[in-house]
Amino acid sequence: MGDFNHPDLKAGGRLACSDHEMLEFRILHGGSKAISRIKTLDLRRANFGLFKELLGGIPWTRTLESRGVQECWSLFKHHFLHAQERCIPLRKKSRKGGRRPAWMNKEILAEFRWNRKVHGMWKEGQATWE
Repeated sequence: MGDFNHPDLKAGGRLACSDHEMLEFRILHGGSKAISRIKTLDLRRANFGLFKELLGGIPWTRTLESRGVQECWSLFKHHFLHAQERCIPLRKKSRKGGRRPAWMNKEILAEFRWNRKVHGMWKEGQATWE
């Protein structure tokens, strides 16, 4: 192999009968962690009533009449994204929030835990199916 001029990379002999050279190097760890600037829809604070009102107030049959499929899709997408922007706020993506779906609130999570516990008791014969 050739000469190495990099300060963190050194050739260090051969391994057994191999004709390959061993390389010794350092992996630097540390520094600042990247801050995520990703934003997600905050469905818990969404105003779905206003969302339905905004999209329901458009006379779709007249609006989409005599237009091509691509133009209809583009128009619908424009209105949908505009309504979404007005009705569903954005929030910073958090580590904890990504572990479960946005629709799973505390009550639903408690119900799942209870069902899991009762199912375990049923398997052990401590509870009836009902």
